[in-house]
Amino acid sequence: MANDSKQLIAELRRAGFSTAAIQAAWPSWWTEEADASPSGRAELRFALARRLGLEPKPLLGERVEFVWNDEARFKHLSVEDGTTRAALTSFGVSVGRLLLQAVPRVSLASASAEQLRNAILTNQPFVDLTSLVATCWGLGVPVIHLRVLPLEAKSMHAMVVGVDGRFAVLLARDASYPAPVAFTLAHELGHVLCGHLAGAPALVDVEDPAFALERDEQEMEADCFALTLLTGSSNPDIQTNVEEFNAPTLAGAVLKASAEYGVEPGTLALCLAYRRKNWPVAMSALRFIYSQPRPIWQHINGIANSQLDWSALSEEGADYLQNVMGGTSI
Repeated sequence: MANDSKQLIAELRRAGFSTAAIQAAWPSWWTEEADASPSGRAELRFALARRLGLEPKPLLGERVEFVWNDEARFKHLSVEDGTTRAALTSFGVSVGRLLLQAVPRVSLASASAEQLRNAILTNQPFVDLTSLVATCWGLGVPVIHLRVLPLEAKSMHAMVVGVDGRFAVLLARDASYPAPVAFTLAHELGHVLCGHLAGAPALVDVEDPAFALERDEQEMEADCFALTLLTGSSNPDIQTNVEEFNAPTLAGAVLKASAEYGVEPGTLALCLAYRRKNWPVAMSALRFIYSQPRPIWQHINGIANSQLDWSALSEEGADYLQNVMGGTSI
């Protein structure tokens, strides 16, 4: 790689971007011949600026400036690092905007958690991850799982991006079972429908909201929305007739009680874990509730792949979106 490209990568790394994010944003048309051309080097910088949410002109001078600098709302951010915030925001907003270009505009109607739950239960025994993802897409809110994160060390759990009254959800943490992801997605949808972005370009949950020790009013409202959507109650009263239980016992109990409560078995186990402050047993129980672990991101991005109108994107945009989604084919 020529010195010019190496210098540009070094500048992006100093700005906080991970190697994976830079590689995902790097255009496929880039060659040594392009590197030798002033116009090629300029176009490289414009392409990276579009993909990473950067101001293009400063990048021509090897200086990184973020388009959405410190404008997002952050939840559970323990380190007040302006560069970290700007990199997360700019990366996420650029991906969200790209997603919304490939989704038909739908007027997002006001809907309560109860209304959404009742709509889903007309065809399903309970609200699970698949029905929840389908509901989001039906509302015009695309959902993807990021396979590339903007930062090397500091990560995020999930993000909602808002563009002109439209919203996209970016999930970020890996999972092998659907129930924890269902709660995160329901929580993020709560942020959307409760109006928590209020004109901000994004809202970022840095930590898993299920395990957050401190919650502001918006986080508590999003939690209540998620619990109501998933269980029918903002404060589900899940009881057990035994004081001590292990993972297989818990799995068997929630599989039997799922129909009675109208709650997906994995979600039921997590609710009981929250009540009893026994997360390790509940997380272990997921191994017995589901037939086998699987990469949940593949399921989510498989749905996205079928829902996105790839023809609405430029070749460059589609290539980048495939990269951040883990190479999902069109």
